[in-house]
Order: sequence, then structure tokens, then C-alpha cells
Amino acid sequence: MNKQIDQGALKSLFKDDMTIMVGGFMATGSPEEVIDAIIESGVKGLTLIGNDTATATTGMGRLVASGQVKKVITSHIGLNHITIQKLNAGEIEVELVPQGTIIERIRAKGCGLGGILTPTGVGTVVEEGKEKLEVDGRTYLLEKPLSADLAIIRADKVDELGNCRFVGTTRNFNPIIAMAADTVICEAEEILTVGKIHPDDVMLPHIFIDHIIKGGKIYG
Repeated sequence: MNKQIDQGALKSLFKDDMTIMVGGFMATGSPEEVIDAIIESGVKGLTLIGNDTATATTGMGRLVASGQVKKVITSHIGLNHITIQKLNAGEIEVELVPQGTIIERIRAKGCGLGGILTPTGVGTVVEEGKEKLEVDGRTYLLEKPLSADLAIIRADKVDELGNCRFVGTTRNFNPIIAMAADTVICEAEEILTVGKIHPDDVMLPHIFIDHIIKGGKIYG
């Protein structure tokens, strides 16, 4: 089964008010071609989940800058002045989550867990509104799973079935978020026939991938 789609079919996957997880770390490993398509589609009211909002001209920060986002759940916004401006102006909501916590909440969804227990944030504003539990005399916050309607990721190589290989920093968030969304689009620099990626190099199996698109430009 060849899961490769064209730009026209890609745009039909985007809807107003959907929640989208975006791969990448400071835009390194973000699927810029898919982000282009989301911007061109004109959908509004998006909730984005990702490590950071990158910059105003890279990664998911471009979606914030385009005015299509109502909320961001992320661990870092400091490199994107547009995110900060929109937050201060009351134009978007930003939920800041410690970096280790956000990826574990995503992983929890992918693994079918009811949440994670973490000491991070105990005694700070992070604990507001959250359940606390005592385990062996230590206090933990119950952090619930994060899920999305759509995950958009970037791989180094993918075969036509959807088996993915990642390189460097792109290996951190991309494989995890692919496990926590209803639909997953993989953008890759190379799309190969099945069997061209050695089984030992497959870092994300094809069962998590719904659609594949050829990537072009790379930031970071």
C-alpha cells in the first residue's frame, strides 16, 4: 500500500478548530512542506502541541504568525516574538508545560496510559488545578495524556508503506507524537520502496503512518 499523497489531498485533511501535534525541536525536524499546506488551506482556530513555537519564520511558529492558532501547548516560546506578542495581546492562549512533562504526556497517550506522575511543578503554579498523589512519602502531580486529531512529523527516510528512519535531533519528538494522534502525516526527504530501509534502521513502524509527502526545504 503506497501512502504517498499530493498537495491537493493533503489540504483536505485540515479542518477548523482541530488539534495538531507538530514534530521538531526549535524547528529542526519540523515538516515545513505540510506547514505550508496548512497555511495555504486557511483553516482557523487551531490548537498546536509541540516542544516549542520555534521562530516567526520556522516550524510551527509560522502557524502562530499566520493568525490561524487559538491555543498553544508547549514548553518554550522565547524564540518567537510573535507568540509573545499575541499572548500579551490576549489573541492566543499559551499553556506552558515543562519539557520532560509534555513529551511524557504525549507518550502516555500513545501507550494507552491514564497519565504520568511527576514531581516537576510541585509547589509552583504548575500544580494549580491538578490532582496530587503521595507515593512513598513524595508528592507527585498527575499529568493527563495529550492527544491530537492530527500529527505532522518529519523523517529522514520513509518507505512507501510508512516505515520511518530519523536522524539526529529529529529522532526525539517525531516518533513519539506519531503515536498520539488520530491521523499522522509523515514528510520525508526520501521516499523509498519497501525493503530499502534495513529493519534495524526502522525507528517508527508503518502502522502509525497514514499519509506520506515528499519534503523539500529544511530549517535548522
